[in-house]
Amino acid sequence: MKINIFKTAEEIGAAVAEIFTDTVKANPSCVLGLATGATPVPTYKNIIKTFNEGGISFKDVKTYNLDEYCNLPKNDKNSYYTFMHEQLFNGLDILEENVHFLDGNAADPEAECKAYDAEINAAGGIDVQLLGIGNNAHIGFNEPADTFTEGSFKVKLTESTINANKIYFDENPMPEYALTMGIKQIVSAKKVILIATGEKKAEAVRNMIEGPVTAQVPASVLQEHDDALIFLDEAAASLLTK
Repeated sequence: MKINIFKTAEEIGAAVAEIFTDTVKANPSCVLGLATGATPVPTYKNIIKTFNEGGISFKDVKTYNLDEYCNLPKNDKNSYYTFMHEQLFNGLDILEENVHFLDGNAADPEAECKAYDAEINAAGGIDVQLLGIGNNAHIGFNEPADTFTEGSFKVKLTESTINANKIYFDENPMPEYALTMGIKQIVSAKKVILIATGEKKAEAVRNMIEGPVTAQVPASVLQEHDDALIFLDEAAASLLTK
């Protein structure tokens, strides 16, 4: 686990975007794992900026998103499908058939999750996986638990996660369930990049980096990853002691 501390979220966005665009330049058919929420937005803006400057194409890149809400229309303004197109895909030349999401409206969620994992594995696995971290140290929608999850699965969201996200839902009610990649699927990526910004994430960051590896702190599993890069602003790093 390598820790990188920057002054601002904008500086982090530029640094992380460079890793992603360098990956695409080196391997134009790479496989990227992507995340949603406010945290990766500066990274996505910088990826689009680099694309617009020329010399890079995403037409052969495949992407797999971490999670999606259940029982929410695909084109709802709060779906992660919509978020990714508005924040990233619409600004690139990536092909629609190369972007992948868990289907939160699948009639058989278990079969959907197994098929999603199989598709990732058939693509050769994820080269670079982007993560944020929840206030309770969840990654994807892997909430604190007794054991680390494995493949993708349907999860009931905790009250803290619902409270953190329901501010975005002013029309449809906040979903109580989601489909998410499991912990072991996430850490099977060759490189993992986690971004945390803001004082509200400081306790989760400290527990992730300085606490024991435990499923009660899902992000702590990254301590055991061979190539995990952690990008923090000064506020998120404020409780670190080492």
